[in-house]
Amino acid sequence: MVENQLLPRGIHNTEVLNAMLKVPRHLFVPPGQKHRAYLDSALPIEENQTISQPYIVALMTQSAELKNSHKVLEIGTGSAYQAAVLAEIVEEVYTIEIIQPLFKQASKLLKFLDYKNISTKFGDGYKGWKDHAPYDAILITAATPKIPAPLIDQLKVGGKMVLPLSESPFSQNLIVLTKMKDGSLEKAFIAAVVFVPMTGEVRK
Repeated sequence: MVENQLLPRGIHNTEVLNAMLKVPRHLFVPPGQKHRAYLDSALPIEENQTISQPYIVALMTQSAELKNSHKVLEIGTGSAYQAAVLAEIVEEVYTIEIIQPLFKQASKLLKFLDYKNISTKFGDGYKGWKDHAPYDAILITAATPKIPAPLIDQLKVGGKMVLPLSESPFSQNLIVLTKMKDGSLEKAFIAAVVFVPMTGEVRK
């Protein structure tokens, strides 16, 4: 997976590559998908959701420019695979899931794998997790039609927010936002992507 999918596409960060090598992706997919766990594609999981393809997980992680001392917020726990990859790199990961069965399943799996630096929460990620803010980086793992204002407030100055933004009903762009000293956001395009839509308050 690392040699054939990540390195040829420009995933060069050593910590990201090591995390992708270490996390057992087959444990984060449904039993019927285990034989496909390391293929170069997104896979269906429970509740009509998906686990992103390995390259996209690595790309989002690399784009966040993480350091070992960082505290990261993830919006959309899903299978918990992205959270586990983050936890191999940074000091603290806080992850929120709006679908209760997925939240319960992910929390149970992360506990089984003994990830002590990941905290899970059931709720609407639009509001973030103010108790532990500010964050060095925020990753949104579902396509959002707008940038949630509470998340901007919870991001440190100089911090990165990586998210798939739905520019139109037919197009999603993975972007990275850097929070400047004046509170403004510097935007950079990463890639065209396809994610499941973010639900909850962001749609109102």
